[in-house]
Amino acid sequence: MASWGELSEKRHASCPLRAMGLPDGSDHGTQQTQALLSAVQEMELQRRDYHVERPLVNQEQLEDLGHWGPVQKAYQWRTWFRCSRSRAYSLLVQHVPVLGWLPRYPVREWLLGDLLSGLSVAIMQLPQGLAYALLAGLPPMFGLYSSFYPVFVYFLFGTSRHISVGTFAVMSVMVGGVTESLTADEAFAQGLNATTDDARVQVAYTLSFLVGLFQVGLGLVHFGFVVTYLSEPLVRSYTTAASVQVLVSQLKYVFGIKLNSYSGPLSVIYTVLEVCAKLPETVPGTVITAIVAGVALVLVKLLNEKLQKRLPLPIPGELLTLIGATAISYGVKLNDRFKVEVVGNITTGLIPPVAPKTELFATLVGNAFAIAVVGFAIAISLGKIFALRHGYRVDSNQELVALGLSNLIGGFFQCFPVSCSMSRSLVQESTGGNTQVAGAVSSLFILLIILKLGELFRDLPKAVLAAVIIVNLKGMMKQFADICSLWKANRVDLLIWLVTFVATILLNLDIGLAVSIVFSLLLVVIRMQLPHYSILGQVPDTDIYRDVAEYSGAKEVPGVKVFRSSATMYFANAELYSDSLKEKCGVDVDRLITQKKKRIKKQEMKMKRMKKAKKSQKQAASSKISSVSVNVNTNFEDVKSNDVEGSEAKVHQGEELEDVVANNQEDAKVPTSLKSLGLPQPSFHSLILDLSTLSFVDTVCIKSLKNIFRDFREIEVDVYIAACYSPVVTQLEAGHFFDESITKQHVFASVHDAVTFALSHRKSGPKSPVLATKL
Repeated sequence: MASWGELSEKRHASCPLRAMGLPDGSDHGTQQTQALLSAVQEMELQRRDYHVERPLVNQEQLEDLGHWGPVQKAYQWRTWFRCSRSRAYSLLVQHVPVLGWLPRYPVREWLLGDLLSGLSVAIMQLPQGLAYALLAGLPPMFGLYSSFYPVFVYFLFGTSRHISVGTFAVMSVMVGGVTESLTADEAFAQGLNATTDDARVQVAYTLSFLVGLFQVGLGLVHFGFVVTYLSEPLVRSYTTAASVQVLVSQLKYVFGIKLNSYSGPLSVIYTVLEVCAKLPETVPGTVITAIVAGVALVLVKLLNEKLQKRLPLPIPGELLTLIGATAISYGVKLNDRFKVEVVGNITTGLIPPVAPKTELFATLVGNAFAIAVVGFAIAISLGKIFALRHGYRVDSNQELVALGLSNLIGGFFQCFPVSCSMSRSLVQESTGGNTQVAGAVSSLFILLIILKLGELFRDLPKAVLAAVIIVNLKGMMKQFADICSLWKANRVDLLIWLVTFVATILLNLDIGLAVSIVFSLLLVVIRMQLPHYSILGQVPDTDIYRDVAEYSGAKEVPGVKVFRSSATMYFANAELYSDSLKEKCGVDVDRLITQKKKRIKKQEMKMKRMKKAKKSQKQAASSKISSVSVNVNTNFEDVKSNDVEGSEAKVHQGEELEDVVANNQEDAKVPTSLKSLGLPQPSFHSLILDLSTLSFVDTVCIKSLKNIFRDFREIEVDVYIAACYSPVVTQLEAGHFFDESITKQHVFASVHDAVTFALSHRKSGPKSPVLATKL
C-alpha cells in the first residue's frame, strides 16, 4: 500500500501493433499501418482501464493530506467605503450603463439595424399603446405616454440590449383591475374631486409611482433574487391566466355591450355570466368590425411568418389595420350609423408632470407590490433569454432599478405601470436590433405621434383595438400546451401550473399570485420532507455505489449497509430520516434496544436475588456456629474454649474469601451482548451514511446523527460517515458533533473508503484485505 501523502496512478497500455503481432510499420505500407493504428486506437479509447492505488482516507487524514484551512471571509461592505477615481467611474457605469456602452457604440455596424428595428417596434408600439390603455381602463392617449417616457428612461439605465419596454397586456389588465374596482364606488371619485375617468388616471399614475418605488428600493438592496421564487411553470401559468382575463375584459368591446364592473374573487366568472346574459343586446356593427379586423390581423401575421426570410421588415399589420379602420370609420360614419363606439378625442402634445396622490398610497400598496414583482419577473426572464442567446450578461439588480426608474419617472408624467412586451422584443431582435438605441428610436417616433398625429385616430373603433389585443394574446394562449408537456416531463410542475391558473382565474391576479407563490414554496418544503431513501450496493469491479432497487447489477457488500437520502437533512425531515434508515436496514432498532435493556435489567435482578440468598445462607451458617455449646468438665474448659474460638476465626475468614470470589463471579456473569442475552443480531456489522447530499446542518440534524451513532452502537453495529463536504464538516465541528466516541476518523472521503475500512476493521471474523479500486 502506498504511504500517506502519495497518490500514484498506473495506466497500463501496451503498443497496439505489437499486441496484435504486427511489426511497427516499416514492413507494411504507411496507409495500412495508419488504418490499423486508428482502428486500434479507437478500440483502446472505448475500453481503457485506470488502476489507482492510494491509502484509505478519513476526514482527519484528508485534512492533513490536503493541508486544510478555514476559508478567509471577504467582507464586501469594506469596499463600499473606498474612494478612488476608478471606483467612482465603475459605480457610475454600473448604475448608468449607457455611459459604458454608448461611447464604444460601433456606428457603421449597428446603427442601420437599430434604426430599422426601432421603426418596426414603434409601428407595433402605437396600436398596442392605444389598445392597452383601453385595457387599463384609461383614455388611449395615456397608452402613448406610457410608450414614450419609460422607454427612454430604460434606454439610459437598462442592461438588456434586446427587450422592448413599454405597455404590456398582463400589466395593463392588472392596472385595469385596480382602477375599475376603486372607481366603481362613486364616493371614491368624489373624494378625489374628479370625474370617473380622471379618478382612474390618478389611480394609475399613483400606482406607477409606487410600483417604481418598490422596484428601485428592491434593486438598491440587491433583492433581485426574489424573482427566483417565481418558477417558470408558475410564470407561464400566471401569464396564461392573465391572458384569459384580458380576453374576458375585451368581450364588452367586441359585442358592444355595457357591463357592470366587478372586482375581487370570481370577478371573471361574474363577467362571463353577464356577457352571456346580455348577448341579445349585441351591436351587430361592432361584432362585424371586430371580426374583420381580427381576420385581417391574423392573415398578416401568417403572411409574415411565411415570408419571414424574404422580407427585410415584417408587414406592419397592426398599423395598417388601424389606419384602414380609422379611414373606413370616418368615411362610413360607423359611430353614427351603426352604433360602433370609437376612441373619441385624443389630446395632442405633452402634459406637465404632476405629483402622485399620497392619500392613495395606503390603498394601493398591496397591488403595487404584486405588479412590481410580476413586471420584473417578466422583464428579467426575457432579458436573460436574449442575453444567453447573444452572449452578454444581464444584471438582475440593475434591471430592477432600471424598470423601477421607468415606472417611477413615468408616474410623474401620468403613465401607468409598464414592463417588457414579448411580441415587441422578438420583433426588435429579429429586425436587426443590437442595443437600446432601437428603443430610443421607437420612443422618438411615439413622441412624434403624441405631438402631431394622435388626433388623427379619434374615429378609430374600440372594437379594432380589442381585436388587436385578442390577436396578440396568441403567444400566451399557446402556453396551454404546457399541460401536455408537463404531464410527460414533471407532474409536480404540472400541479403548480394548474393551481396557479385556477387560483389566478378564480381569485384575481393579486391574490392568485400570492396563493401561487405560497403553494410553490409549500411544495418545495414537502418535497424536502419526502426525499428518496435508498440502500446502496457496489457496481462490480468499481468504486461506484448505486441504489440496489434501481440497479440490478449493484450488490450490497456483505456485512455493510450503505444508506443515502436524496435531500439534505434538517429539522423538518430529521425524524423521517432516522425512521427510514431503520426501516431500510430491516432492523427494529428501538424494539431491540428495549428488549436488550429489559433482559439486562432482568439478569441484574436475578443476580441481586442470588446474592441476597447467598448472603442469608451465610448469615444462617454463622449463627449456627456461634451457638455451639460445649458441656465438659471444668478441668478442660479453658483448652476447649480456645479451640472453639480458633475454629470460628477460620470459618469467618473462609466465608469472607468466598464472598469476594462470589461477587467477582456475579459481576463477570452479567451479560451485555445480544448473543449472550438470546437476542437476534443484525445481519450487518457496519452502517455507512452517505451524506454527499447534505448542504448544511442544523442542531436537530446533529442531534439525530448522534442518536443514530448511539442506537446502532447499542445493537453492536459500527457507524461511519462518508462523502461529507468540508463546509458541512466545519458545521458539525461547530455544533460539537465530534467527541471522544465520534471522531473525524469515523468520517471518510468516499463511500468506497468507508466500506473498505469497515470490512478490514470489523470486530468479529477474519479481517478482509483492503479492496483495490479499479477505475
